[in-house]
Amino acid sequence: MATVKLLSDDELSSEARAVFDDIRKVRQSDFINNFWRALAHDPKTLRRTWESLKEVMGPGALDPKVKELLYVAVSVAHGCSYCIRPSPCASVQFTA
Repeated sequence: MATVKLLSDDELSSEARAVFDDIRKVRQSDFINNFWRALAHDPKTLRRTWESLKEVMGPGALDPKVKELLYVAVSVAHGCSYCIRPSPCASVQFTA
């Protein structure tokens, strides 16, 4: 099975580094998951995918926090702890 090398921060092009910087700023986290590190081989696709995600998760019919909570809920329902890790909502404790 073919695999894609995941680029470290030291291996990024300047274009990919700029996208990673924006991801860190918007997500308010230093963590960059492997999905983005694999896409970093093609900075154009990396930027297009990131910009699309920001648009989808931004303000709209649903508040961005509601969208994030839905993302976490689906990840929990599917047992995907990897998907939950980068979410700022994953660290929030809810009480009844």
